[in-house]
Amino acid sequence: MDVILKQDVDQLGLRGDVVNVARGYARNFLLPRGLAELATPALLKELAKREAQRARHEAKTTDEARSIAGRLEAIELRFDVAAGPTGSLFGSVTATSVADKLWEAEKIRVDRRKLTMDAIKRVGRYSVAVTVLGDVTADLRLVVAPPGEEPPEVVVEEEPEAVEAVPEPPAAAVNETPVEAAPEEEPAAEADPSDEPV
Repeated sequence: MDVILKQDVDQLGLRGDVVNVARGYARNFLLPRGLAELATPALLKELAKREAQRARHEAKTTDEARSIAGRLEAIELRFDVAAGPTGSLFGSVTATSVADKLWEAEKIRVDRRKLTMDAIKRVGRYSVAVTVLGDVTADLRLVVAPPGEEPPEVVVEEEPEAVEAVPEPPAAAVNETPVEAAPEEEPAAEADPSDEPV
């Protein structure tokens, strides 16, 4: 059954995507939680109309695309999010939220599908590749941190010093353990016939 996602759903799709899911998954999970709606012909037509409007707003020429890429390179978007003491976010920063923030903060419209990123689930600094038009790309810098705090600086770990590898003995040598010979028993003394009772 085809549904249109109203919100980003992990491992399924982003808001506005038309996805085909099992009927039970749609009826029991997506629809009751308001995460999706049935893909009716009228909604599909409306979605196509919105996509056409979005396409008109995107860069039309390479020169415009290069100027937009230059603006994107100069931006550092900040996301104030709640996080636990270990740096794990309560939620995530998705491509949809990055595209929405770009529009709100800088009035730059970028299709979320042109952002090459996975959902961000930890505090830190990130770089996201944005395909503006054809082969024109830009790197957008993101800062994800709790409100009023800076994310921890990235610590470059030094490579550990080379340790000489001790060669392991061949497998046959490992199994050949010396076995001590059992002490030989002395032969039993032959019985003297004179000692036997008559």
